[in-house]
Amino acid sequence: MSLSNAVSLPPELLKPHRVRWWGLPLIVVAALVMLPLVVILFSWLTPAPEVWEHLLETEFRRLMINTLSLLLGVGICVAVLGVGLAWLVATCEFPGRRWLDWSLVLPLAIPPYVLAFIFLGVFGYAGPVQTLWRSIVGTGGTFPDIRSTCGVIVVMVLVLYPYVYMLARNAFLSQGRELMDAARLLGASPWRAFWHVALPMARPAIAAGTALALMETLADFGAVSVFNFDTFTTAIYKSWFGFFNLSAAAQLASLLLLVVFLGLWGESKARGRARTYQTPPRIIERFELTGTAKWAATTVCCTVLFVAFVIPIGQLIMWTAGRLQDVDHRYWSLVARTLALGASAATLASLLALLVAFGRRQLKEAPWQRAAVRVASLGYALPGSVLAVGIMLAFAFIDQQLINPLQALLGLPPKQWLLGSLAALILAYIVRFFSVAYGPVQSSLEKIRPSFQEAAHTLGANQWQVLCRVYLPLLRPGLLSAGLLVLVDTMKEMPATLLMRPFGWDTLAVRVYEMTAEGEWERAALPALTLVLISLIPVLSIMRGSRR
Repeated sequence: MSLSNAVSLPPELLKPHRVRWWGLPLIVVAALVMLPLVVILFSWLTPAPEVWEHLLETEFRRLMINTLSLLLGVGICVAVLGVGLAWLVATCEFPGRRWLDWSLVLPLAIPPYVLAFIFLGVFGYAGPVQTLWRSIVGTGGTFPDIRSTCGVIVVMVLVLYPYVYMLARNAFLSQGRELMDAARLLGASPWRAFWHVALPMARPAIAAGTALALMETLADFGAVSVFNFDTFTTAIYKSWFGFFNLSAAAQLASLLLLVVFLGLWGESKARGRARTYQTPPRIIERFELTGTAKWAATTVCCTVLFVAFVIPIGQLIMWTAGRLQDVDHRYWSLVARTLALGASAATLASLLALLVAFGRRQLKEAPWQRAAVRVASLGYALPGSVLAVGIMLAFAFIDQQLINPLQALLGLPPKQWLLGSLAALILAYIVRFFSVAYGPVQSSLEKIRPSFQEAAHTLGANQWQVLCRVYLPLLRPGLLSAGLLVLVDTMKEMPATLLMRPFGWDTLAVRVYEMTAEGEWERAALPALTLVLISLIPVLSIMRGSRR
């Protein structure tokens, strides 16, 4: 008797379990991402000629130049700095390399707007650096103006270079030393071997990290507003709260959205059909630096870490020590609201990510799913100000056209239920950070063998039982990582929170903005330090997993 005859299973257990409605969560997420985009595009049906006339005559040219120069400067500098540090740490041996390997990621825990006001407080005219400078060279000496395009670029680069550093570091670790040694045996110099062998293989990772940094630059509102450096994000805020014209804000958001899509399209075209295949990261034999080179490598890495992390943290601690009276009932209320919003968004985003990832496995990767996943992942590329405008316009329409007439029909007083509500703000968080939660969950799900699910089905379990009793215990680390990442990103998010928060729902990020807008650096230090310390948790978790 053959094995196939000895073990016979019911035909329904041998068929793939496909329940069509498992694709519903993915459709819902894609629709939520498309909602603000469609609403923003429809805003052009209600033009705001007076606002546009004012912008074109006064600020539009400056907005374009500032935004493009910021993108160009940040893109070039994060690529050069991130790749250089990644190459040194991944392939070279020098004093301090082991602890610099993970500590160079720490600046990622500092929000850009926090580093911005620290730099103004330290390097501004009344700060300790310029005060010491004038005492040495006198009042006639010139000092670089920190309130400049270069100052904004430096701040953004010091915060965002870890995106390129982490991805490039893993790419260089995957290559090993063999290819470089082969190039050297063929007569290539070290620089030529790096430029023609190592760098092209790491290009997808470098491009991905640079794209992330540019998306964060486009979405930033806090740092540029601290520097009084007008970009499209500040113009959206001024159109909304200065001109009280939501349509003009939406039209400006559509231009910013166009820049985002052009950037994504350009990155995709630059990558083309190129493919690189590498082995997983492993322990490699590093190049031993000697003499001046090894100390130069240590000095460069330590300088970047000192300027981007040690000085800011030290300054925050000094300012906080002088304002301990701010640890009062209001401070704890800010912390509670921040954690409540972050926990709500993290829970819902992680749950949606779990349902979407599990649904894709049930549907065996239907063709429409790839397009829907791409659409759902666009949320992270959308600046918070763009999402805020789109969602508020959509909710304003629903309130005015559906809810208010229904209230009048029932004899109830008119009231805005969606506009300016917590639901609108949490929805913006979910749309913006869904892809942040989806990445760790999908990565963890891919490590689970389909045979586990098939075995559960043979024992009579349905899809929900498989999800709850098989997948959930195995996905717990991935879900925890997803929740932590969304929690921290939500707490640091400033544009969407500032534009959409209900009355009385200030958060730590909003408090930092209010104090820095008034030049109160010391009073902004306590909420800023709280955000940084909380953000260190997922950053250290990421590095711990990367080192493993």
